[in-house]
Amino acid sequence: MSPVPVSLPFADRSAAGRGLAERVRPLLRTDPVVLALPPGGVAVGAELARALDLPLDVLVVRRLTLQGAAGRAPVGAVTEDGGVVFDDSELARRRAAREELSRAVRSERQELDRMLKAYRGGRPGAPVAGRDVVVVDEGVTTGATARAALRWVRRHRPARLVLAVPVAAQSAVAALRGEADEIVVLTAPDNFHAVGEWYRDYERPTEADVAALLEERAGGRPPVRPVRITAGEIGLDGDFTVPETVRGAAVVALGHGRAHAQNRAAADTLHEAGYATLALDLCTPQEWEAAQGVPDIGPDELGERLVRAVEWLRSATGTTGAVGVFGAGAAAHAAPAAAARMPRTVGALAVLGGRIDLAGEELPGVRVPVLVMVPGGESFVWELSEWAAGRMGGPVELRTAPGAEGLLGGTAEGRLAGEAAADWFDRHL
Repeated sequence: MSPVPVSLPFADRSAAGRGLAERVRPLLRTDPVVLALPPGGVAVGAELARALDLPLDVLVVRRLTLQGAAGRAPVGAVTEDGGVVFDDSELARRRAAREELSRAVRSERQELDRMLKAYRGGRPGAPVAGRDVVVVDEGVTTGATARAALRWVRRHRPARLVLAVPVAAQSAVAALRGEADEIVVLTAPDNFHAVGEWYRDYERPTEADVAALLEERAGGRPPVRPVRITAGEIGLDGDFTVPETVRGAAVVALGHGRAHAQNRAAADTLHEAGYATLALDLCTPQEWEAAQGVPDIGPDELGERLVRAVEWLRSATGTTGAVGVFGAGAAAHAAPAAAARMPRTVGALAVLGGRIDLAGEELPGVRVPVLVMVPGGESFVWELSEWAAGRMGGPVELRTAPGAEGLLGGTAEGRLAGEAAADWFDRHL
């Protein structure tokens, strides 16, 4: 176990993954690979894999549960090769009938097969024989799932087996010591009850989120270069991609969550349309954590951070033309603020969700074409967007956000929003 002082709770799974990366780095020597347990462990593992430039794959384990007087208690776990790891003491206590146990195993094997297809999209699993394998999860409560995962990997003869988790119960860590060569855990609190208590943002990743993270590390996404943009004394984290043929440059400005599937999909779509793309979180993880949600940072400050990002992108790409800005969510009002301050540099805006009316006094200075995409059913936000549009000095088009009817997954909605932004930039830059 490798506990170290950390700031708790973690801002989100990405922050936890970055913390794990530096603890895991010195342990790896032989062709390492990261295997993450879905759904939450994949978001942690993806950030670790990105930080260490390692391949990432999913390791699916399904808890085996039986209905009883005390509810559904786990009695073991099923691994992706169909193997079952039983909790012998729990089985003895439950005295389960063989038929009931067989039905539960069949059911979990079917669900496991479905999940593998959804996550990998037909890709084969990563080979692990002879490699250093890092098994990652978002946390460990009892250790049952982690034990099954580690035993599955051990059967495939890795060179070294490492379990890496941000937070765990002390009893679980003690029980798992013989299952891995190394256990890295950032904190094992005395008052541990549930994994979710140790994350500020504990929104459950969707299957689309997991699939997108795996596709990125499998080479299905464009090569991403992590960057840090300096704005005053603040360091902002971003992802920078450059297509083979560059037709323009665009900043995707977000308050937080550039790693979420919908945001990545929007940035990828701009990249595919020929735009060198900088996807940037305008708030730091520390700010998000301290606020326990959206930080109270005004349009002046967020707009100035976005100005610095636009300047960085122009310098990085060597472009002399105008830049497109796509603002979303908590960063939406930063987009008009930056456009008002850079009338010769920002050539067009696309905004998805958020409150552009919060740009307030900056709005009359916006003279570039603006596309505003408002989530469906948010009549209040639509009215505020109409008010803001009336104060701007350039052409503004309001639309219902593509996919706002809720029939599409986050990735599909992100791609539609990215396509709308790319089309807007094509027309106006």
